[in-house]
Amino acid sequence: QVQLVESGGGLVQAGGSLRLSCAASGSIFSINAMGWYRQAPGKQRELVAAITSGGSTNYADSVKGRFTISRDNAKNTVYLQMNSLKPEDTAVYYCKATAQAMGPLFRDYWGQGTQVTVSS
Repeated sequence: QVQLVESGGGLVQAGGSLRLSCAASGSIFSINAMGWYRQAPGKQRELVAAITSGGSTNYADSVKGRFTISRDNAKNTVYLQMNSLKPEDTAVYYCKATAQAMGPLFRDYWGQGTQVTVSS
């Protein structure tokens, strides 16, 4: 099994910054893509940013130029640097990893979520 533990959420004023971290642990053979999703109250979960094992990145249009995703493959950790935060960024942020654990297949694993609240 693979466990994902997120940290770094909190309350920040508009225009401020936060850095989220997500560390994967367990019986991991390989991790392919890692990413961050968010879910605001009453809305569907949406992709924020994703990064492949090779470092290719993908961002939601709403965060381009403000958020940066990165990863440390040696530590099985993904980061999300969030700058110029807006109240509409308020949501629970979830980490996802597509990993190969006990067996030949890759599957998606999710973290428990961390709350990000941006006050106006």
